[in-house]
Amino acid sequence: MFQAVKGMVEDTTFLRKILVIGVPVALQGLLNTTVNLVDNLMIGALGENSIAAVGLANKVFFVFSLILFGTVSGSGILAAQYWGIQDIKNIRKVLGMSLLIGVLASILFLVPSTVKPALVMRIFSTSSATIALGAEYLVIAAISYPFTAVTNCYVAMLRAVNQVKAPVVISCMTIVINIALNYILIFGKFGVPAMGVAGAALATLTARVCEMIVLLLIIYLRKSPVAAKLGELFGYSKEFLQKFALTVSPVICNEFMWGLGVTMYSLAYGRMGDAAVAAITIAQTIQDLLLVLFQGLGAATAVILGNALGAGELKTAERYAKNAQVVQFMLSAVMMTLCIVLRWQFIGLYSVSAEVAADVSACLIAFSLFMPFKMYNYVNIVGVLRSGGDTKFCLFLDCAGVWCIGIPLAFLGGLVWRLPIYIVYTLVMTEEIFKFVLGYLRYRKKKWIRNLTVE
Repeated sequence: MFQAVKGMVEDTTFLRKILVIGVPVALQGLLNTTVNLVDNLMIGALGENSIAAVGLANKVFFVFSLILFGTVSGSGILAAQYWGIQDIKNIRKVLGMSLLIGVLASILFLVPSTVKPALVMRIFSTSSATIALGAEYLVIAAISYPFTAVTNCYVAMLRAVNQVKAPVVISCMTIVINIALNYILIFGKFGVPAMGVAGAALATLTARVCEMIVLLLIIYLRKSPVAAKLGELFGYSKEFLQKFALTVSPVICNEFMWGLGVTMYSLAYGRMGDAAVAAITIAQTIQDLLLVLFQGLGAATAVILGNALGAGELKTAERYAKNAQVVQFMLSAVMMTLCIVLRWQFIGLYSVSAEVAADVSACLIAFSLFMPFKMYNYVNIVGVLRSGGDTKFCLFLDCAGVWCIGIPLAFLGGLVWRLPIYIVYTLVMTEEIFKFVLGYLRYRKKKWIRNLTVE
């Protein structure tokens, strides 16, 4: 381990690339998570039912966002490798395909969420009060999905070509808009009527629209490599479509099946009562704050490995992958400690009962104990294995963990054995050990070291 750390520290080219790409991505993730935290804090002032309702309503966005993440993550793999050989034409084709898939997916979630929001909420909860509040939020928030799709597709391409500053600046603007509108619309300030959870949804929608418009203006005014004309986004050769399908479709399927599986957890939690849902919603929001560094590391790893592989620098990519895992291990140790030591300071921000607070604390301790496995899996799957197109194995790894281990234990623990929420959550997290063992073995086989641009 000492030699691995020493080698990583001495690799100044790797460190510079990780910082240049990873820090802005992590900062953007932190800003987005901060918006979610502020949302929860403001909505929390309306009561635990409101927290539970909005938390469950956002599971619809969660599933959609994972399909979207699969699309942009898979597309980013190809785009990063194309950038390694400066192939702008094919990067814009990749952008076109990701926009097509992302916007179509957003519409599939938008229609039922706006036409029958209460019916959608019944999937997640049996509480009539939670269903009513959740539907009130969902019918407005769902309109933001297409705007989110467009923004995420362009941001993924910007990362692939190593342009990561603009999304951070725009996220700062979005955060200010969202928080200000939350305060005004939720509580009815400055003569505006109090809208409660509907106000939070309207604030989110407004912020997402502004975010997309400003991002596109910056991209096209600055003539970024991803500033494609309409005709450059379409017109695909058979070879391109085959390459895109083989690389991206397993990632989309991976994220959808994994997201659907995690949504099944919500079905189990939702039937354990509003207090359990409130506890897990708060715990996961706090966890998201601790995960942003790993999101940045995973995204940066995928880009720099993809650039190296696309340029034919296979040995360099292998060295970068090893260094990224060393960084992940060190960050995990720091984040574990912070989570355990500061958990009550985070929990104290919420207005919840002592019972819910205790459950949140126990969930955060469980999360901390499994963090080294979970974070290794994130960086290994998203950053390393996918960078070389080993997407089918990633599909197997994620889906097997969720569907064969996590979901059965969630329903057995929550609905059959009637265990407390923190015990159920601990059982669910055991899937990470399964993924860690198989994922590490796959990494060692080096099947991910591939140049997709010449295959």
